[in-house]
Amino acid sequence: QVQLVESGGGLVQAGGSLRLSCAASGSISSINGMDWYRQAPGKQRELVAGINSGGSTNYADSVKGRFTISRDNAKNTLYLQMNSLKPEDTAVYYCHGDLTYFSGLYARRANDCWGQGTQVTVSI
Repeated sequence: QVQLVESGGGLVQAGGSLRLSCAASGSISSINGMDWYRQAPGKQRELVAGINSGGSTNYADSVKGRFTISRDNAKNTLYLQMNSLKPEDTAVYYCHGDLTYFSGLYARRANDCWGQGTQVTVSI
């Protein structure tokens, strides 16, 4: 089995920065793609940024130029650097992954793994 654990959330003033981390644990063979989602109160969960196995990235229009997604394959860790934060960035941020892991002698794919979420609050 695999597990995703986020960290780095917190309270920050508008214009400030935070860096979120998502550590994948387990008998991981490879990470195919990983994403950051967020969900604000009363709103649907939305894709913030994604990075595929080749390192290509994509971003929601609302965060382009302010957020940067990256990954450290050696550490099986995903990052989200968030700069110039705005109150509308307030949400619970979730890590999502498409992973291949070993289960006994077999490689299995877990293409819909989610972390528990980390709260980001941006004050005026």
